[in-house]
Amino acid sequence: MTYRTPLSDILKTLHHVTNLDALAAEGLFPGFALDLVEPILSEAGRFVSERIAPLNRDADKIGARLVDGAVITVPGWQEAYRDWRDAGWNALPGPAEHGGQGLPVLLNSACVEMWNAGSLAFGLAPLLTMGAVEALSAHGSNALKATFLDKLVAGIWTGTMNLTEPQAGSDLAALKTRAERASDGSYRIFGQKIYITYGDHDLADNIIHLVLARLPDAPAGTRGISLFVVPKFLVNADGSLGPRNDLHCHALERKLGIHGSPTCTMIYGDRGGAIGYLVGEENRGLACMFTMMNNARLAVGLQGVALAERATQQAIAYAKERRQGRAAGHEGPGMAPIVLHPDVRRMLLEMRVKTIAARGLCYQVAEAIDRAHAGHTAEDRAMAEARASLLTPVAKAFATDISVEVASIGVQVHGGMGFVEETGAAQHLRDARILPIYEGTNGIQAIDLVTRKLPVQGGAVVRSFIGELRLKATDAGRSSAALARPSARILRTIDVLETATSWMLAAVASQPGDALAGATAYLRLFALAASGVNLLREASGTGDSADVEKVAFFASQLASAAEGLAEAATAGAESLGSAAIA
Repeated sequence: MTYRTPLSDILKTLHHVTNLDALAAEGLFPGFALDLVEPILSEAGRFVSERIAPLNRDADKIGARLVDGAVITVPGWQEAYRDWRDAGWNALPGPAEHGGQGLPVLLNSACVEMWNAGSLAFGLAPLLTMGAVEALSAHGSNALKATFLDKLVAGIWTGTMNLTEPQAGSDLAALKTRAERASDGSYRIFGQKIYITYGDHDLADNIIHLVLARLPDAPAGTRGISLFVVPKFLVNADGSLGPRNDLHCHALERKLGIHGSPTCTMIYGDRGGAIGYLVGEENRGLACMFTMMNNARLAVGLQGVALAERATQQAIAYAKERRQGRAAGHEGPGMAPIVLHPDVRRMLLEMRVKTIAARGLCYQVAEAIDRAHAGHTAEDRAMAEARASLLTPVAKAFATDISVEVASIGVQVHGGMGFVEETGAAQHLRDARILPIYEGTNGIQAIDLVTRKLPVQGGAVVRSFIGELRLKATDAGRSSAALARPSARILRTIDVLETATSWMLAAVASQPGDALAGATAYLRLFALAASGVNLLREASGTGDSADVEKVAFFASQLASAAEGLAEAATAGAESLGSAAIA
């Protein structure tokens, strides 16, 4: 089975969970109007269904290959990327001054979901390019912008993120890649980077690497890291490509999933040093890179939504066709479609509801980013930036965790046929498994949430958000008798979240080890409360009985875990013990 764009579900989230209508009405994006939304998304969905999704299985089976020092992508990949790029999709959210269309991140997020549902391996290349555009737009010099941004925005060149080294996974303080100053103002880069997505490939004429490295006189730790642009091919003054830079892909990783995406070990400086150009200031590179990483964290959350959506579509289609046993309500001859069995329906509903919940959280982050960039006043922009900062780790972790859960349930729905490769259900699970790991593991997202995001403004940002959740849940519950019961359950979840938040804020200040021990459970509790409200708002806005059923299921089957999560979140470091893992 291939992929069908869930246009109706996406539009419901855009109009009833986020405030896309307000973004247009307030004129925050000149040239953007609501009547553009459905045609853009429909055309994106058509391209995915016809050009990207059909390549997904071959990408998994064939994979990217390293041949004579060059990376070769899957047959059909080059043509699909070229046509995707030429249609202007990479430029959708890009800055207008560099050839972009300047449309909202929120609208682009719906498209990012589609590209990655068609093929996660395909969607990774533009994901990183858009992040590179964001970082250079925010921190690059005018000269760097003039040299690189037009072609990156267009997708003619692609971008990468080079952080990880063999001895330095999530601990960037341990980076050893070094940079040396050159007399012409450029730098020479020496070192090895691993797990570099699309570090080399045949889709674009040039690859623009953003590389973290350390100068000889840099302070120790993360305070001594600088960020450099290191192109695969040097760029001449007239914009044409010059000689090959001193860098190459040494090897491709053999992976559990995303086989179509080349994951490279990159070597810099074997022949005198790769030429690089400083982004921002020396020893301030981590702040620059975090601009790209935050962009990527939202995009990875959207990948989780995409994987969950595709796995859900396939499981529902299979359950309607597969026949086994007898089921209540089946009056025809022979065995019943398994979709009629209550436990199968439970699994399918869990898949569907978790996917919709994750979509709402990710789109909320995108809306906040749009307001942080384009809000009318400095105060509006600051408030939106604080909201985006609070919700980014929640959206990234929740959406990617549920992608694994949903893909695993999808295998279960298929039964034995899910465990073999023939149906493709196993690929979804294999592909999804990287998502809670890269761009900051989900454990790191939870740590970020409780130690950095909750204490902002003395907890005022998170308390304000929880207050909004309560008002929205109450309003939705009053809008319809059918929503009164799920609203009451979700309001209890918000109460539990508020109590756990107060505990977390106190623990971070006095017993940080206790806060860290409960961070992951707390993040899940936070996501359940926020998602429950989003589902209430969607059901209230549409009045659709199917949407009411979804939020009722969420309230009874998923939000009911809130009390247990709060207990786990506040149990403290002593609950982890030490003897049990000795």
